[in-house]
Amino acid sequence: MSAYVLVAEDDPKQAELVRRYLCREDYTVRVVADGRSAIDEVRRQRPDLLVLDVMMPGVDGLDVCRVLRREYDLPVLMVTARASAEDKLLGFDLGADDYLTKPYDPRELMARVRSLLRRAQPPTSTSLRLGDLVLDPVRHEVRLGARQVSCTPAEFRLLTTLVAAPDQVFSRGQLVEQAYGLDGHITERTIDVHIMNLRKKIEDDPREPAYLRTVYGVGYKATDGRHG
Repeated sequence: MSAYVLVAEDDPKQAELVRRYLCREDYTVRVVADGRSAIDEVRRQRPDLLVLDVMMPGVDGLDVCRVLRREYDLPVLMVTARASAEDKLLGFDLGADDYLTKPYDPRELMARVRSLLRRAQPPTSTSLRLGDLVLDPVRHEVRLGARQVSCTPAEFRLLTTLVAAPDQVFSRGQLVEQAYGLDGHITERTIDVHIMNLRKKIEDDPREPAYLRTVYGVGYKATDGRHG
């Protein structure tokens, strides 16, 4: 069965171009023209991937991402003319998995779509445990003791990479390559954003992390949650 891709784009010409390229690769495609419709469509029939324009009338793409991230962990590819580093980091902070700036080559869009869908395939490995932190790659679940922790797909991949190798120190460059691959379009600065967000979710005190620790001048490592 082909993957279902939802495209939220208010520019009719751009939306039609994206739709044609996606259909050429046999994806099932639906196009909506505003943020409210994107939220409603995801709730009606959850897609395998959301291609999300940022600047849309009414509810913009950032608000769409903010709302949907509370409910789903579907891959989100943001597309926008806003190309500053701050805009990109805000998108990642809200839960986007990738970020493509306009104008872009449609072939690059398709490469990123394929990459996100490939990485979203459920793995077959068993659960990972580190202290009270448990990751289930098959169910895409994170638990801290009895509490379930909601993570975006990008955060989950980063956390899995670290927890799978406890006490191993990773540079930011290594985390980009191992968690996302060379085609992941994730920067080293994005790693810092994801680490910050994960600490807010799993640490008792994000300022004094016990699970995700900084090794100054090198990068990050995962430990068993005990201070000291």
